[in-house]
Amino acid sequence: MYIKCASLISWLSLYLLYCELNIRLFVMYSSQIIEKDIILSIYQNSRTVFRLNDIAMLTGISNFQSLNKKLNYYVHSGKLLNPRKGIYAKPHYNYEELACSVYPPVYISLEYVLQTSGIVFQYDSRITMVSYLSRNIEVDKQVYSYRRIKEIILINLEGIIRRDNVNIATPERAFLDLLYLDKEYYFDNLNTIDERQVIKLLPLYQSKTLTQRATNLIGSD
Repeated sequence: MYIKCASLISWLSLYLLYCELNIRLFVMYSSQIIEKDIILSIYQNSRTVFRLNDIAMLTGISNFQSLNKKLNYYVHSGKLLNPRKGIYAKPHYNYEELACSVYPPVYISLEYVLQTSGIVFQYDSRITMVSYLSRNIEVDKQVYSYRRIKEIILINLEGIIRRDNVNIATPERAFLDLLYLDKEYYFDNLNTIDERQVIKLLPLYQSKTLTQRATNLIGSD
């Protein structure tokens, strides 16, 4: 009887050990699957810059603390970059995407758009935006300049284009944004400005002074 009990206890011990090993293997395998899914989800997405909540929505992981730890691990292992607190990016990320991720709601406008459109000739290396605050920051040797504009203007999507995961103003909207923020700004070339689009956009600024100056500029050019 004693021998049978001892054999039974020994068998139960082996079985429990087997179960424990299987549980450990399952946890380890599940962890590897989750890690693979996070990286795949990020790299298969067209975006190059993500906030923590973007990745949470992308992966379906609601535990921010756990997700943040995993993302920091990927940063240390070189799989991801952490150009700014709370923001993660793929290597060789799009600077314009980062510009739109730091202080949302935001869109690229002002000198940056006017320079690329040939309306302003003076070179400016900054990426310029309008947002709910005014601030200059530097990330990876790139300067980002944010200027505060009224919320009623900021949230209006007229004249804003969504391109490659970036919100960017049309030349006409950038022209009015800059004229609204800097009444004395000098524009080198207004020949490419679409007067009809300017007239269409003017009501969203609710400014008689802006309307008068804008119509004078595009009418005299």
